[in-house]
Amino acid sequence: MNQLDARTVVTDYVTAIADGDLDTAIACFADDATWEYPGNLPLSRVWRGKDAILTDFLGSVRTLFAPDTALEVTLTQVLADGPQAVAEWTAKGTAANGAAYENHCAAVFTVENGLITAVREYLDTQHVAQTLFAG
Repeated sequence: MNQLDARTVVTDYVTAIADGDLDTAIACFADDATWEYPGNLPLSRVWRGKDAILTDFLGSVRTLFAPDTALEVTLTQVLADGPQAVAEWTAKGTAANGAAYENHCAAVFTVENGLITAVREYLDTQHVAQTLFAG
């Protein structure tokens, strides 16, 4: 993925997540990347390193949804300027507790040398708390 522009890298990443293609998603990140997840949730913090982001953070997110169900991720748009790209997507699914989940998410990505080095995500954390962490 070296030397791809920010728009392409971010589009490839979100598309890979939507398709369940973990190998491609992993290949989009620099080893020392960071992901800032907002709010006051058990997942809220700055995740540091490709393994922590993709295994610990995103792996933890998957356990919050009903087993054997797909989380539907739909990329809405990507706007890019130099090394920065902003992606917007919708995530829909069924929480492990049976609640319907639908969130509209956005993130600011920094891409250097064709790899994602930083992500700052924005989403409705109250909806996350009420559906994924209820009870």
